[in-house]
Amino acid sequence: MAKGRPLLESGKRTKKIDARFTEDEYNLILSLEKSLGISKTELLRRRVLNNGGSIVINAKHLIQSLDDIFAEMGRIGNNINQLARHANTLNLRGALSPLIAEQFNVHFQKYLQLQTKLDISLRKVIRLAGKS
Repeated sequence: MAKGRPLLESGKRTKKIDARFTEDEYNLILSLEKSLGISKTELLRRRVLNNGGSIVINAKHLIQSLDDIFAEMGRIGNNINQLARHANTLNLRGALSPLIAEQFNVHFQKYLQLQTKLDISLRKVIRLAGKS
């Protein structure tokens, strides 16, 4: 009768991946291994596979996209200020149409809603980036 670990019927791990680490990275892995009480292999397997569905963020692309978004938001803000200034001038002259003011308010509300959605999305991205 053979002694030792029973043979796996399925799920046998036959594939291997080699990775190189800096001294600091390796020391961090050793520290985690000791504090968590699991092997380096199991630590890396859990970290990679448990976060396998996470989004990897391309920081350069994200920063460029944010620059573009904030530049556009700045242009929109300038347009809103110009429209508000013009509306105030017309209102002082008694020439501001209530329909124009109503349409402005509708568009401004949409802008504020989009700005809120952008803020929520950015917070989610920042949280996700912090987890990686």
